[in-house]
Amino acid sequence: MKNSRALWPLCFALPLALSAAPLRTVAEFQELAAPFHSEIEVPPFETTPDQIRAAATAGIAAGDAAIDRIARQNPAAATFASTFGALDDLESEAALVGSRIDFIQQSSPSKAVRDAAEEASKKMNEWTVGIEYREDLYAALRAFAATAPALAGEDRRLFDFTLRDYRRAGFELPPAERAQVEALRKQLTTLETDFGANIVNTRSPLVFTRAELAGLPDAFLATPGLKTGPDAYTVLVNVTPQRIMVEQNCSVAATRRRVTTAEYHLAQAVNVPLFNRIVALRAEIARKLKYASWDDYQIEVKMAQDGATATKFIEDLIRGIQPKFDAEVAEMRALKVAETGDPKAQIDFSDWRYYQNQVVKQKYTIDSEALRVYFQYEHVLQGMFAIYQSIFGLKFEQLQAPYVWADGVTLWGVTDAKTGEPMGLFYLDMFPREGKYNHFAEFSIQPGRLLPSGIYLRPTVALLCNFPPPGNGAPSLLDHEEVTTVFHEFGHAMHSILTRARHGRFSGTNVPGDFVEAPSQMLENWTYDKKVLDTFAADYRDPAKKVPAATLSRLKEVRLATIGVFYRRQLSFALLDLKLHGPRAAGAAVDCQAESNAVLGAVSFPPPEGSAFVAYFGHLAGGYDAGYYGYAWADAIAADMATVFEAAPDGFLDQGAGRRMREEVYSQGDTRDVSISIEKFLGRPRSIAPFLRKLGIQE
Repeated sequence: MKNSRALWPLCFALPLALSAAPLRTVAEFQELAAPFHSEIEVPPFETTPDQIRAAATAGIAAGDAAIDRIARQNPAAATFASTFGALDDLESEAALVGSRIDFIQQSSPSKAVRDAAEEASKKMNEWTVGIEYREDLYAALRAFAATAPALAGEDRRLFDFTLRDYRRAGFELPPAERAQVEALRKQLTTLETDFGANIVNTRSPLVFTRAELAGLPDAFLATPGLKTGPDAYTVLVNVTPQRIMVEQNCSVAATRRRVTTAEYHLAQAVNVPLFNRIVALRAEIARKLKYASWDDYQIEVKMAQDGATATKFIEDLIRGIQPKFDAEVAEMRALKVAETGDPKAQIDFSDWRYYQNQVVKQKYTIDSEALRVYFQYEHVLQGMFAIYQSIFGLKFEQLQAPYVWADGVTLWGVTDAKTGEPMGLFYLDMFPREGKYNHFAEFSIQPGRLLPSGIYLRPTVALLCNFPPPGNGAPSLLDHEEVTTVFHEFGHAMHSILTRARHGRFSGTNVPGDFVEAPSQMLENWTYDKKVLDTFAADYRDPAKKVPAATLSRLKEVRLATIGVFYRRQLSFALLDLKLHGPRAAGAAVDCQAESNAVLGAVSFPPPEGSAFVAYFGHLAGGYDAGYYGYAWADAIAADMATVFEAAPDGFLDQGAGRRMREEVYSQGDTRDVSISIEKFLGRPRSIAPFLRKLGIQE
C-alpha cells in the first residue's frame, strides 16, 4: 500500500507509527493481554487443500469428544458450566474452525484451496446441524434443566435460548419426524453453500471499445488490467465497483444496457434451479416444525418476531415513499427525454444509476467522480481510524502478520486507550482480485468469549472489500459512497471487537438479524458531517483544499433527493425475500425467477426479460434469508440512534456519546434484549420519526 500519511490534514493525534520502526509482533501484543486475564491469538490459516480437509476432520472430532463428555457425565454432579456452558464452549470452538474455513473460501487466491474449503464447509455445516439432534446431549441438558437451577443474567439467557433452540430444531416432534427435519436441514446447508460458492466463482467479462465507454473517467480506464487490447477494455460485471462505475457514468445507452443485463443474468444457469430447491426445502422444514412459513420461522428470534410484522413494515414504507419515488423517476425521465429527443422515453433497469447521476451533476452541480480527489484511500482509512479511536476510546496499531493470504493484507491490534487492555485484532483485505468475495463485508473469524479457564479470548475479525486499487502511478481514490462503506463496515468490526459477552453465543454482532446493521448504518452519518470530513478529507494533490461546505450541503440534499429510488430498490429486495419465504402449499412448485421478478417489477424497475437477479442475490444463500427487511428495520433504529450524537456537544465527534455507544451497545452484544440496549443508549423510548424524516416522508 502506498504510504503518503505525511499529507493527512488531521486534527486528531494519530497513535499510529508514522516512522519505519519495526512493527510489534502478535506475541508482543499478547504480552499486553496477560495482566487483564485475556488472550490474543491469530487463528491458524490453512493454506493447502489437505490442511483444509484435516482442519475440518479435527474440528469435528474435537466437537464429538466434547459432546460425549457432556452426555456421559454423572447427572447428579452436573452443573450449568458442565452442561449449557460446555455446549456453548464446544459450539464456539467448532465455529472457530467453520468460520475460518468459510472465510478462506471467500478470500483465498487459490481455486484449489477455495474448492477444498467449499467441500469442508459443507461437511462442517452438516455436522453442526447434527449436533442439535444428539439425543444423549439433549437428555443431559434436560436432566440439568429439570433441577430448576437458579440462574440469572447472561447464564439464564443462554439456558433459555438453548432450550428454545431445541424446540425450534423439532424436539417436540415424534422421533421419526424429527429425523426428517434433521435430514432436510443438512441437505439445505449443502445447497446454501453451493449457492454462495457459485456466486463467488462467477465471472462475467465484457469487452468494449473506448468509444463504447464514453463518459467513463480516464482514471477508471487506467485501472490495472482493464485495458486488454489496442482498443479493448474488459469490464468485469461481477466486480461491483467496475459495474457500478459503468452504470453511473457511461453515456452510451447500449453499453449500460449490456452491462446491467449481464448483471441480472449472473449465475442464473446454476443458481435458479438450485434456489428453487432451497426455497422449497425451507418451506418444507417450516411446515414440519409447525410454522406457517419459513419467514415466520426465521423471524421468530428477531425483533420483528414474525413474517407478517416484517412484511407490513416493508409494505408500509413502499406506500409511504411512493410519491417521492414517482417524483424522482419523473425528474430522471425528463433528462432522458431531453438527451434522446424521444418524448416517450422511460427510465428502465439500465438507466436509473446513470440518470440519477446526471440529476446530481446538473441540479446539484456535484460530479461524484470529481469528488474522488478528496478521498484518497489511505487518508480515508487513517482518518476514520483517528475518529473511531477518539470517540470509542481506543488505539489501533499495525502488527506484523504471521500469515497473510494475499499481497496487501494487513493485521491490526486494538487496545483500550486508557487502560492499555488489548481488545482484539482485525485484518484488512481491501482491493479486488479474482476469486475473492466480490462485495464489502466484515467477517468474524474468532468471536470473543470467556474460556473455561477464566481467560477471556479476544476477537479476531476481517474486512473483505473491493475498493478501486491504486495503479499507473495514481493512488486509490474513493467516491463518497465508498467512503460511507468504509465507515459502515468498520463499524461492524468495532461491534465485534468491543464485546464483553461471556458466552460466544451473545458476542459482538451475534445479535438479532434485524438489529445487526443498525450500529453501522448509524455511522454512515459521519461521512456527511463537515467537521468529521475536515479531519481527513482533502485534495491529495493539495492538502490545503478541503471538501467545500457548499458541496457537502449539496451532498446532503442529494441524499434526500435520491433516496426514493434507492430505498424503493432496497424495499423491492426485502419484499421479494419475504414473498419467496412466505406461506406455501405443500408440494407447490417454486419459480423463484418469476416470483422475484414480479416483485422487482412492481416495486422498483422491471428487470430484463428472462433474467434472474435472485440468482446472484448472495444474501439469500443463508443468514439473511427472510431477513433482508432487517436493513430497513435497522436503518429506522440507526436514524434514531444518530440523534444522540447530533444533540451531543461535539456532534459526531463527541467522546461522551461514543463511550455510551461502546458500553450500552457494542460491549453488550446480545447479552440482554437489544431493545434495552437501544433505549439505554437513547435515554428514552425509540422513535421512528427520525427515519421518516430521513426518507423525506415526514417533515
